[in-house]
Amino acid sequence: MRDKKIVIIGAGPGGLTAAMILARRGFKVTVFEKENTVGGRNAPLRLGGYTFDVGPTFLMMKEVLEEVFEEAGADAGAYLEFRRLEPMYRLQFADRRLEPTTDRERMREEIERVFPGRGSSLDRYLIREKDRFDRLYPCLKIPYSSLCALFSRNLFKAIPHLSLNRKLFSLLKTYFVEDELALAFTFQAKYLGMSPWECPGLFAILCYIEHAFGVYHTMGGLFENSRAMAEVARANGAEIILGTPVRGILLDKRRARGVELESGGSVEADDVVINADFGHAMETFFPPGFLRKYSPAKLQRRRFSCSTFMLYLGLDRLYDLPHHAIFFARNYRRNVDEVFRTKTLSRDISFYVRNASATDSSLAPAGHSAVYVLVPVPNLRSGIDWEREREPFRELVIDMMEQRAGMKNLRGAIREEKVITPADWDKDYNVYIGSVFNLGHNLRNMIYLRPHNRFEECAGCYLVGGGTHPGSGLPTIFESGRISANMISEKYGVAYPRTRERI
Repeated sequence: MRDKKIVIIGAGPGGLTAAMILARRGFKVTVFEKENTVGGRNAPLRLGGYTFDVGPTFLMMKEVLEEVFEEAGADAGAYLEFRRLEPMYRLQFADRRLEPTTDRERMREEIERVFPGRGSSLDRYLIREKDRFDRLYPCLKIPYSSLCALFSRNLFKAIPHLSLNRKLFSLLKTYFVEDELALAFTFQAKYLGMSPWECPGLFAILCYIEHAFGVYHTMGGLFENSRAMAEVARANGAEIILGTPVRGILLDKRRARGVELESGGSVEADDVVINADFGHAMETFFPPGFLRKYSPAKLQRRRFSCSTFMLYLGLDRLYDLPHHAIFFARNYRRNVDEVFRTKTLSRDISFYVRNASATDSSLAPAGHSAVYVLVPVPNLRSGIDWEREREPFRELVIDMMEQRAGMKNLRGAIREEKVITPADWDKDYNVYIGSVFNLGHNLRNMIYLRPHNRFEECAGCYLVGGGTHPGSGLPTIFESGRISANMISEKYGVAYPRTRERI
């Protein structure tokens, strides 16, 4: 198959998954990455002696990562060291704190400690959501590039379990009566950039996945996953060319036949895989008037996720915080409405602190820590002037960390710092309107209605990443790369192993 040339735009997790699998199967693979390092939003950020992950920090469903390494002929354990986190994270409400664990008995006791009389709710949730997960998971591993896929046996079996008439928070209240306890099992909607009051109920499986399979840290940082994937891809014969932005798709009528480079010149290919941010790719890679379904005007009518305000802080001391900690706004419902509905900046914020130095001493000098802070905020459709709001909002976040996270004298501990606003995501990272979780995951943006892995607007073109099926989040992005690799393999009659089904 070395006569079949595949060009991949972007060396993010989805593009690297496709690259290492396709190269293993004998395709001639070339990856063009605009940055000087692999990873995309899963790349490292280095400030002085401190190292951070730019984007994803939760590694869920580690088994998916191990499976795609196996399909590329490699053992993930030979390249990466994983550390399971127990408890998985800390959830801090205004006046009480919960520390979820995958140990069912300990988790039941933890719920009883914080929410007396509610511990027995856990078993009902885990039993019911395991059934939902077992039925839905096979549906996420196949493409939906034709209407025929909607009539698959697995999807028909899953439809009664989609909870199409329920929102996530409403569904979780059927298990956990108290609002804060229900929220403890719905905050994962942030992985999708959605409000738990608007997120489809089927995503109740997200918290189940954490409890069933655990939450992991990759030692050295989650960007090590991408570094290792690039190493495997190169070992399999793929060429990864860094610092080389792509200007657009070479077209023959409505078919992709290669890419044009920003530096001039072009590279022909039999197929093209796009791993760039979906909205950015639609606005950038195709000539005016080419796109119909995803034209710039129609993109503006699509629902996109929220954005995030980020702080990356190199600190000259250690704080007594767990690896992951989520701090809920005192009035969480109002905060969520401000982010998703009224699109205004909250003064009562929710925020996430990742204190990876609690687990991994390699990320900062001895006695120091590399702290990552994420605050959900509206995307750029809000009209917020981030040039004006950047510094005041940064001060608010620091205040909240000192007051609510117990990080006393935080300002005096800062030795290195970087801020990323929604405007920075859009301008510097090519994230469409700063929507870091990509297209929304409402029912009109899922399964067949989400952009297809085999891109429906352009023959010979495939999509991977959070903007296509199955959606955002590292495990589903890995799956998108595997799905596209399998579709290209099928196109050329290359056999491949069918992925294992969970029982």
